[in-house]
Amino acid sequence: MDYTDITKAHMWSDPDQAHAIYTDMRKNDPVALIETEEYMPFWAVSKHADILEIERQHELFLNTQNSVLIRRKDEEIRAENPVQMRTLINMDGAEHAAFRRLTQDWFMPKNLKTLEAKVSDLADEFVDRMLATGGECDFVSDVAIWYPLRVIMMILGVPEKDEALMLKLTQEIFGSEDPDMQREGSDDERMKFLIDFFNYFSQLTTDRRANPGDDVASVIANAVIDGEPIGDMEALGYYVIVATAGHDTTSASTAGGLLALMQNPKQMNKLRNNISLLPQAIEEMFRWETPVKHFLRTATEDYTLRGKSIKEGDRLMMMYASGNRDEEIFANPFEFQVDRRPNKQVAFGYGVHRCLGHLLAKMEMTAFYKALLTKTTDIQLNGDPAYIHATFVSGLKRLPVRFSAK
Repeated sequence: MDYTDITKAHMWSDPDQAHAIYTDMRKNDPVALIETEEYMPFWAVSKHADILEIERQHELFLNTQNSVLIRRKDEEIRAENPVQMRTLINMDGAEHAAFRRLTQDWFMPKNLKTLEAKVSDLADEFVDRMLATGGECDFVSDVAIWYPLRVIMMILGVPEKDEALMLKLTQEIFGSEDPDMQREGSDDERMKFLIDFFNYFSQLTTDRRANPGDDVASVIANAVIDGEPIGDMEALGYYVIVATAGHDTTSASTAGGLLALMQNPKQMNKLRNNISLLPQAIEEMFRWETPVKHFLRTATEDYTLRGKSIKEGDRLMMMYASGNRDEEIFANPFEFQVDRRPNKQVAFGYGVHRCLGHLLAKMEMTAFYKALLTKTTDIQLNGDPAYIHATFVSGLKRLPVRFSAK
């Protein structure tokens, strides 16, 4: 089996193919050295326990500017242009902790409790919007991408009229290798979405500095660390990570969860008949879909992992989707179970770099599925689903469904 396929965007157009490769890796070479002409060498880490071992040692295995898989030629461009947008996923240690603290309270249970009613109302609104289509829709393009987007834009402070722009720019980032989602033109043209992001959020920063409000944009625009305002590129990176990861991964899990339910009607019925299973079902949806397929870490010293000699400077790819199917951790890992317990899924990462918005994502999906399952009597596939071609963040881009309202 060709393990270098994990570097190819089209792999996730067929999740069964991807999981077949991962399964073989877990069995035969769980820490595999991947070498191709297009990418710098890296170690592919496929076991749940090894992913946690790396994530626990955040001072030994660092995030860098290359915290996700990028081509050699793009690394060379970055080396020549050291001024780069930086996000939380490119930071470590005290710097990471300080930047994370800026908005952390917004995503903790106390504040989320104050948003619960608004999120529930939005869930009802978007399920009603689905029902208004008359019994058939593309669940991704009509519903799943818009509901989490509205929630995170509300928190960030972006007006509803700009949501379509935020969605477009997000898809151009995470779907940059997908022919249906990438920006048209040359490689340079396709990368100009970053300029669009910068221009938009520069204007937002100017506004929030003059007119601060009760939103995350105001926090970022006026952020001070160690007595100094944060830099423009750090502010841009903060906006981008909140505005993109804050909804795209949740929409992918929402759609992937529905597909799993439709493909497993007994599990759908079990959940319909016992809505109290929703918290467990949502955890299972995240395990099943795992929208963030990987992150990279760089070793700061020599290390041995499953007998493999990792050298200082080596990169390791933590493959979360593989960890979430690990046979040593999950009983019957290829069965979707709405009542799975325990569920040690790693879709949000682990340790100090665990996704800042994981509690918000769970709250959103719980509210949505409560509304969906109580307002419908039947939901079925109405055509072939299709997946985004991407190596970093991937999920469904089409999910045709038909349904009956109560």
